This record gives sequence, structure tokens and C-alpha cells, in this order.
Amino acid sequence: MKVENMIGKNGIAVKNQFIITDNNGKTFQSYNTIIAKKDIKGNLTFDIKYWDFSKTTSKYRNIFTELTTKETKEQIKAGLIRLKNLN
Repeated sequence: MKVENMIGKNGIAVKNQFIITDNNGKTFQSYNTIIAKKDIKGNLTFDIKYWDFSKTTSKYRNIFTELTTKETKEQIKAGLIRLKNLN
């Protein structure tokens, strides 16, 4: 398992925003809360309660997923992104 701070647009590590990598894929954690998981096939699962918690969470979630908030909402509605209790 490997834990790294996310890197901002300025190339500097972002405090309290983490990417956790393990044999199952990658996880995005904001502070102490799991926001999203991406398995090794690229399938996304978001925490049902916290996936859209704040503007900052959404900003880094979008960097992690490489999707806009609009695209994220469309994919959730289409069933391409699962919502689950990850915490």
C-alpha cells in the first residue's frame, strides 16, 4: 500500500488530500474520509454521503476521476458510477 498527497496545479503537494494505492486500485481520501475508489479496471465507486460534500472535495474528486462534476452526475444517473457507504 502506498499513500501520497495529491499534487495541485502548481506542482506542490496538497495538504489533507490523499491518493491511496493498493493491489485493488486507488482510493481518494479527503482529510479522514474516503470519497472515491477506482478499481484496477477503472470502475468508480463513490461514497454515498460524501462524494459531493464541498467545493474543495469536488475539485480534488474531479482531478482523481478526470471527470467534471456534470459528467460525474451524468455517470451516476446512468449507473456507471456506483454509490456506496465507503466509510
